[in-house]
Amino acid sequence: MSESSAEAVVAVVSATGAAGNWRRATGIAGAAIGVVAAGAAAGVALERMTVGRGMRKKARLALDSTGPYGSLRGMPGKAYADDGTELYYEVDEVEPEGGSAPRRRRLFGRKAPLPVTVVFSHGYCLSQDSWHFQRAALRGVVRTVHWDQRSHGRSGRGVQQVQDDVPVSIDELGRDLKAVIDAAAPEGPIVLVGHSMGGMTVMALADEFPELIRERVVAVALVGTSSGRLGEVNFGLPVAGVNAVRRILPGVLKALGQRAELVEKGRQATADLFTGIIKRYSFASRDVDPAVARFAERMIEGTPIDVVAEFYPAFTEHDKTEALAHFMDLPVLVLAGIGDLVTPSEHSEAIAGLLPEAELVLVPDAGHLVMLEHPEVVTDRIADLLTRAGAVPAGATVGGYGSTSSTAQPG
Repeated sequence: MSESSAEAVVAVVSATGAAGNWRRATGIAGAAIGVVAAGAAAGVALERMTVGRGMRKKARLALDSTGPYGSLRGMPGKAYADDGTELYYEVDEVEPEGGSAPRRRRLFGRKAPLPVTVVFSHGYCLSQDSWHFQRAALRGVVRTVHWDQRSHGRSGRGVQQVQDDVPVSIDELGRDLKAVIDAAAPEGPIVLVGHSMGGMTVMALADEFPELIRERVVAVALVGTSSGRLGEVNFGLPVAGVNAVRRILPGVLKALGQRAELVEKGRQATADLFTGIIKRYSFASRDVDPAVARFAERMIEGTPIDVVAEFYPAFTEHDKTEALAHFMDLPVLVLAGIGDLVTPSEHSEAIAGLLPEAELVLVPDAGHLVMLEHPEVVTDRIADLLTRAGAVPAGATVGGYGSTSSTAQPG
């Protein structure tokens, strides 16, 4: 272990330790996080040599106050899951004729789009705001619904998780999505777009409500997601490191979730370390806009540690490979970053292999948050998907909605 990695372990342990069993639990947590953070910690150590702590804090505050990302809002609404959990969503309606016509013409030609609703589902530890660039590009052009998964963003904490200590399941998230669709888009054709956990949610919806897919869904986009076998992901770690993480992380997260208030203080005390970890596992390019990186960091920081803990086990149990058959006759986009360490692009290739008519797009120099890192590529392919589904006129392309110039490679 390098000196910077050792520093990472000490920082986490000292920030979250208490007494007795709790000290031992956080000691294990520090070791696990130290393994995961080995690559990121080196960058953090170098940054500490050149930029003071106070300056880094001021920079974060400046980015928080000036960054426009996540500022888009729509017509708010609430749906209720089958256990009573309050699910928050927002709707962006199609602009009437005579509205912002120039953007409509630039994106999709002169004709008004058909009455299709595009429903965006976000990933683990994120919120509906993670679709900021795509929302900005499609706003006023096609009806969209953005929602926060249970216990994330503006949605309520999962009732079953809080009151009955029932574990979260991907199946439950699929039923949550059905509740949102019933409330926000009760009729008409639908396009489903999901990133990471959101893509798994879309698969769970198809598994439990195949008639909805058959009767109303006209296209599907699966971004940086997986249909199963997530327990085999190595997160870019050496064999010894990933085996240690797999063995102890579930128990560690559960212990941390039971001491959420203390751990949240620890997260604040080790903000620089976690910034490095978040960057490593969110992005692959070196020149990500600092305001975008900070925006992603804020979303992840905003997810309470007990929510992080209660959702994690659901991913190793997730297997919706057979549910993909429900998308067989639909236009499907499967897109992933080649540098994704969380849901590696091989998982997207496996999905596309089971859907031979799907468009597979692998984005070079892109990590897990590809829709923020290379938004112009993701938005362009979603626009093309809408065109193929007949939701918008032909000839649609999107440009000028991202800050990178990388191009996608068809799979």
